[in-house]
Amino acid sequence: MLQLQTLYPQLFGENPKPLKRGIFQDLEAAQPGVFAAADLKLALGIHTRSSRYLQAVSQGQPRHDLAGNVVEQMAPEHVFHALVEVFRRRKPRDGEDLTQKLRRRMEIAFEASGLSREAYLELVRGRDDATNALLDEALAEVAARSAKDEALLRAFEMSGAANVDAFADMYGMQARQVAQQLERARRLRGA
Repeated sequence: MLQLQTLYPQLFGENPKPLKRGIFQDLEAAQPGVFAAADLKLALGIHTRSSRYLQAVSQGQPRHDLAGNVVEQMAPEHVFHALVEVFRRRKPRDGEDLTQKLRRRMEIAFEASGLSREAYLELVRGRDDATNALLDEALAEVAARSAKDEALLRAFEMSGAANVDAFADMYGMQARQVAQQLERARRLRGA
């Protein structure tokens, strides 16, 4: 592992980046004879199961080649499963509710995927009933928020308000929050 960190610090260093699929073959080709195949396989397995690596994957960071170039986006199911594993490993601090934090991160991961609810569920739903229940809660929250955003957008369009600030002022709302909700609703309409 130390040898990989020395040769490719941008990938295997303190802040690891997700690796492209097929990185094993790329490493063998780029460093012929440097690594025994079994040792390289073991090192990559340890690395890709490390908490720091899983954290990078759970954030939806793209996959990188040996030169550190982005080569593909992270698959939504990989983001989701890494996210669940990161939270499974975390130890809550006094009074900390990790379940709610995980649910919120599930919401963010779903929205970032750009997939429909059904397509996302098909990719990420697993066998763990507790995780599936939390996922259902997260997707229900996204659906409720989307409905509120859409209703606000319709109200804004029908209000005749000159701009977002005037509309927000009319209803005693924060202009910044209204702008964010309107943007989300417009994105959903466009999808």
